[in-house]
Order: sequence, then structure tokens, then C-alpha cells
Amino acid sequence: MSTTHKKTGAPIPTTKDDWREQLTPEQFHVMHEHGTERAFSHPYHQEKRAGMYRCAGCGAALFSSDTKFDSGTGWPSFTDVAAADTVTKHEDNSYGMRRVEVRCANCEAHLGHVFPDGPGDTGLRYCINGCALDLDTGGADGNTSG
Repeated sequence: MSTTHKKTGAPIPTTKDDWREQLTPEQFHVMHEHGTERAFSHPYHQEKRAGMYRCAGCGAALFSSDTKFDSGTGWPSFTDVAAADTVTKHEDNSYGMRRVEVRCANCEAHLGHVFPDGPGDTGLRYCINGCALDLDTGGADGNTSG
């Protein structure tokens, strides 16, 4: 786990109290208490601009807009990650369901889940909480750094 923000170089919080100070209450709940935002509540589910979706906690590049699609679920959905080491996957058997949780590999924040029902070559649907993301539209492809 890195100790600096991927875009700003600022230190990444290391305690729950530090995270609570940096994030909004909803972001803290989703990213550090494994919560889920309400479907259709975040504007990123219908965002069309090109760019790189980064972790709202540490700035790590997570998903390219090139892999974003409308899954109809009300959450931003992607068919693939920005790079193989971008996220980590964890078994999640909470609430009587069998799912695969997705976390930021850089700061370990909960992002959402991945399901084997997506379109295209990967067949995957990364269903991600919009509040866990920041859209970086800088540069031609949004991939400004990291």
C-alpha cells in the first residue's frame, strides 16, 4: 500500500479518524465501512465525459471511461480495470450473498463489486459506488498521471 496520494503527493491517511476527516460522511461509510450508496444517487452512473476514474481516497487510476457502460443498475459500471494491479478482489458473503468485493489496491478502500455478467470480451461488470470515484478529465485521455 502506498503512503502518498497518486495525483497530489500528499500523505494518505492511515487511521479511521484521518479518513473520516478527509472524506465526506457518505464516502467514509462506503469506502471504509463497506457501505453501498443508493442506486441512481450519484451522477457518475450517467456520466459520458472521457477520462480516468480515480480512487476518491488516494487518487489511484482505477477505470478508464473507455470501459464504462450503462448496466441499468444505477451505479457506474466498467468492463475492465485500468491496469492489472489497480484493484484487489475479496470474497464477500455478507447479507446471505456470494459476491466478489473490489478494493483499491493502493489504499484498500471498498469500491464495489465485480460480477460475471458484463458485456464484451471480459464478461465482467465492475459495479462501483460513484462516491468512491473522482473523474479526471485532464489531458487528451484523462490519464494525466499515476
